[in-house]
Amino acid sequence: MAFLQERILFSGLLIFCMTAVVSSRNRYYSPPSVTHLTDYFPHVSIDRGFSNFFGGSNIQLTSNGSVANLALDKSAGSGLVSKNKYYYGFFSAAIKLPSGLSSGVVVAFYLSNADIFPHTHDEIDIELLGHDKRNDWVLQTNLYANGSVGTGREEKFYLWFDPTEQHHQYSIIWNNHHTVFLVDNIPVREFPRNNAFPSVYPSKPMSIYATIWDGSQWATHGGKYPVNYKYAPFVASFADMEMSGCIWNPKGSVSSCSKAAGVSSSDPLEGQEFVRLSEQQMVAMDWARRKLMFYSYCKDSSRFKILPPECK
Repeated sequence: MAFLQERILFSGLLIFCMTAVVSSRNRYYSPPSVTHLTDYFPHVSIDRGFSNFFGGSNIQLTSNGSVANLALDKSAGSGLVSKNKYYYGFFSAAIKLPSGLSSGVVVAFYLSNADIFPHTHDEIDIELLGHDKRNDWVLQTNLYANGSVGTGREEKFYLWFDPTEQHHQYSIIWNNHHTVFLVDNIPVREFPRNNAFPSVYPSKPMSIYATIWDGSQWATHGGKYPVNYKYAPFVASFADMEMSGCIWNPKGSVSSCSKAAGVSSSDPLEGQEFVRLSEQQMVAMDWARRKLMFYSYCKDSSRFKILPPECK
């Protein structure tokens, strides 16, 4: 009888611990319903839309060039860069992250023009940061404008799913009205363009990058947990790439561009779905920020004696 009571007690404790774990994992939340903007645009074949950026030996294309597996091992990371530069648009990638212990690993899908504006570059970042716990990745979003790298505008989120089990969509809306970061079409952050301080808004043509690299110095708990190459290679899979907007003409002015003809009836620059968030999207973004965001630079008074102007 005592043995049976002990077994019952142990089982109860085990169920309690498992429940606590499940309730603490944000991935078990059910997100609100939203319009799937990723359904509006065609997929771009990776072998046609991208070139190798670095680590060519760690890049493997599959599925007739529609999927890229990017690897990080002790010798190098790897990355792709778009063949065109864009001046505003909608950009998306379905990404499946490396499974297992991934501390120090950074998987990024981002826009940048550091190659042509090295001292005044713009950047819009989706960075997925490995964790010291299995499969527990963090999403970091960030923006730079006109070389303002000293003022990071980071916001960090937990995910409401296991990003290592299957591909999930990570998307960016960037136009003259706002920049929006989305995960599986759920807006998690909006950065409006404000005419009162336009210099903080990315406004020059940018390339699109997909990379995996060693961020041991900062990625996981400020560098406390570096990459453990015992678990290498770390492989991130990129698929369902979307790049729709103005393709920049380098022979013209900085703002000159041309839209790809016939690729979509939706307009990511001035279309109603992209100029402002719908009420449904606002509700979803509020849900994401309340339940999943755990860091915002606008609330970091220890870092900024005077908060950046857009925080006020």
